[in-house]
Amino acid sequence: MSTQYECLKSPDLYAEAFGISPPDALLGKEVWPRQPSFFIRKALVAAEQAQGCAPEPQAEDPADAALTPAPTSSLVLELAQGQFGLVPTWVKSASDAKLRSTKLAVTRYETMSTATATRETWLKAQRCIIPMQAFLEDDWRSGKAVPTRIARVDGKPMGVAGLWECWTQGAEEIISFTLLTVNANSHALMNRYGQNGNEKRMPAILNEGAYGAWLGAPIDKAREFMRAYPAHLLLANPVQRK
Repeated sequence: MSTQYECLKSPDLYAEAFGISPPDALLGKEVWPRQPSFFIRKALVAAEQAQGCAPEPQAEDPADAALTPAPTSSLVLELAQGQFGLVPTWVKSASDAKLRSTKLAVTRYETMSTATATRETWLKAQRCIIPMQAFLEDDWRSGKAVPTRIARVDGKPMGVAGLWECWTQGAEEIISFTLLTVNANSHALMNRYGQNGNEKRMPAILNEGAYGAWLGAPIDKAREFMRAYPAHLLLANPVQRK
């Protein structure tokens, strides 16, 4: 599937859609691998302060109460900034990290717990939510790629399931994330996209009421959130290039 998506179009949407404090400034509208973007993660504050290697948590917003209750009262949500494209902790150098990250922007959920690149991250329960306004896919039905924008019918932001990681070597640090995908071969909308003959995939879009539950779920329950988002709630439009 495509590795390009759009960030939220307004800072206020972070509070409205996800119940967290908005960023001080927006980044670029469109995100590709190795570019910076925002993600939402759970933070056990005391543990993060002890470990370092994590963004400073932003002030908790009262809207957090609207999210699905987490299994424990210690769940805190924070907005973090990282590179789109996961960098595993075992990568030897920053140059190697750049090469690997482009290939790890997207991860199949079926292999997230077994693949060398993501197994450790999965076992550490470093799950995240990637806020996006839309994502782009290529429509090959005409024989050539037609970029197509996929968004929610109601225009609201989407929260896509992902994994985050922090790579360090000396004074160098790279915080990164990957978005998870699910099979879409039988999906009424997404089975149109991607090259013919290849498996159809789509982002693991979470239901609005499941954001807190996805971040706080025990590891043996987390896979239950990996489902295809209903086709009737999504809208596809070809991208008009100027």
